[in-house]
Amino acid sequence: MGRELQRLKRRKTTVQKMDILLDQASTALVIHYSCESFYDKTDGRTPRITSIAVRNLSSAQTDSFSIHRIAEEQGLSFNDIDQQYDSLEKAMLERFFAFVTIHQHFHWIHWNMRDVNYGFAAIEHRFRVLGGTPTQIVEDRKFDLSRVLIDLYGIGYIGHPRLETLIKKNKITLKDFLTGKEEAAAFENKEFVKLHQSTLRKVDNLANILERASNKNLKTNSSWFQQHGYTPAALTESVKEHWIISFISCITIVGTFAAFVWGLFDSN
Repeated sequence: MGRELQRLKRRKTTVQKMDILLDQASTALVIHYSCESFYDKTDGRTPRITSIAVRNLSSAQTDSFSIHRIAEEQGLSFNDIDQQYDSLEKAMLERFFAFVTIHQHFHWIHWNMRDVNYGFAAIEHRFRVLGGTPTQIVEDRKFDLSRVLIDLYGIGYIGHPRLETLIKKNKITLKDFLTGKEEAAAFENKEFVKLHQSTLRKVDNLANILERASNKNLKTNSSWFQQHGYTPAALTESVKEHWIISFISCITIVGTFAAFVWGLFDSN
């Protein structure tokens, strides 16, 4: 099967998965988190997690976990958070993984949370570093919206940075939204509330994008033909594949008929 026809097949599977998610929205969660910059690290230490937000796709109820809220509960000044980073981060992640344990059977919708630099594995690693034992979410429960949109609309569906550009194109609010660079600066400046508000905004944005994609009214740079997979390359591959199948079918039919006729003559 050609590359374009494979994309059509993936697109069909993706649409089916998305429909299931929306039908079971009460057991689907949208997750996003903020952390230190992982580009500026020179000491080999993994970036700290600062806040995590999890939004129920159906009810929009959002559970959040952040070091500044833990600090507030413990009566610590925000200016002193950096002196208690390890204990605060561990306490936050303990609460998060207690939540994960209860919601393991849910679907987890995310944006590019795929590796140990930024992803579920990164959160799990930080908890292990701090002495915790994380609850892992099985792979088939994870739904990467960033890859899904590529399957639906093609790789050039929007410019980079994709999330921010897509939000702007669809006129979705960017209130409290921070870019990766702005988040790193906010961490350095101990603006933890600002970081947390950005994380909350992003789970709302992701839920909005998913619902628009499902309703087929998400605006992208892809043409109608690209969105539905009817590109010249896909049509060419389809013709070739159908021609091969037709040719093989004809050969089979002719061979069967010849064997039948030969059998008649042979019997006489």
